[in-house]
Amino acid sequence: MPAEPCGRISAQPDLWVNRTVTDLVRTARAAYVSDDARERYERVVNGIARTIKQCQLAADKGQSTERDFAVRYPEFLEYVRVLAMSNQADRELGFEVSDGVYFGETSRHTTIPDFLLTPDFLRSVSRWESLSKAKALLREINAGRTAADQLLFFSYTSRHLGTPDNPRSFRRLLVVVPGNEAQQVPEKWVQFGIPNPRAPASVRNVSVVAVLPGKDQTANVYFKDYYRTYRRNGSIQIMGRWELGEGDDNCVECHKSGVLPIFPVKGSVSADEQPLVAAVNERFLGYGPARFEKYMDVSKFGPGLGSARPGKSAAEKFNTESCTTCHHAKGLGPLNWPMDSTLISSFVKSGRMPESSQLRPLERAQLYRQLVQDYFAIDDDRPGILKAWLLGRLR
Repeated sequence: MPAEPCGRISAQPDLWVNRTVTDLVRTARAAYVSDDARERYERVVNGIARTIKQCQLAADKGQSTERDFAVRYPEFLEYVRVLAMSNQADRELGFEVSDGVYFGETSRHTTIPDFLLTPDFLRSVSRWESLSKAKALLREINAGRTAADQLLFFSYTSRHLGTPDNPRSFRRLLVVVPGNEAQQVPEKWVQFGIPNPRAPASVRNVSVVAVLPGKDQTANVYFKDYYRTYRRNGSIQIMGRWELGEGDDNCVECHKSGVLPIFPVKGSVSADEQPLVAAVNERFLGYGPARFEKYMDVSKFGPGLGSARPGKSAAEKFNTESCTTCHHAKGLGPLNWPMDSTLISSFVKSGRMPESSQLRPLERAQLYRQLVQDYFAIDDDRPGILKAWLLGRLR
């Protein structure tokens, strides 16, 4: 979106904002549906941010409420700022600081425990055929730990996403390492990508999500992806993905709730490990609302899927607002843009969300379409949740 003459915007600010928000939401929806549309969406965001800066709209303090752009459109201005920030080359994580600063300041929370870095364990966890040996090593570690300090671990197949380095790899080994709140040691969810049976050690990713209790029964959450490098001599080196110069992903795009609950592909977890899946999901529910410390205030992204839409028709088939029973600022976090369509589609269409819903597959697909439409609609007379919020109509 090219910069517009500032005088024209000043003369008709409401017209410009409405047209700009419409373009922003339209391209955001296209990017949600397809990664191929991401480049155009980012151009639109950067163009809006450039116009705001050139015309000093964020500092427009007029003599009356009618003229005071910054007071009238605070949601829009701050939203564009944080979206544009994540488009910068050194802020792929989407935080208020550069990726280098974030990793430098949070590395004490996201290191992989030494007992998961031994050569024997790394070799065992890098092939499906030797995964049983990796689990045996973890059981040996548990034998020397107290009941409260036991590792929780199981292998499974993800129904949602492949690993960052291999989108066709869905097998995982999850190890939950208990923390120590008194010593400010976070609980860590360490997840190893596992190659398919009879495949070479081609999956590199190891992810860490660290959870540390915060204020007011919230939880501060920290992220880091690591990659394994397999040497010809049989050794395995592990380093941060960012430190290796291989980029990173926007953390909060997928992790609105901080840690993600585990819903494995049916039959992919052995019978003796099934209770552990329930145990780690109970742990997730006990953390409290996720916060990202000083690095991101997620309230700046506004309401999410299932929020009340202005002018919602009583004739619509589904009560989509049941989503916000859990997904709100004081719960599991709103599901707002930017967000991952694969993750959300899978949760809804698989019947995992909304909880306890008794819908047939066709009805779940219809519910998903309605959720997306309610959120991204750009009608002037009946805007969707995102457009209405950006225009200040949900205050």
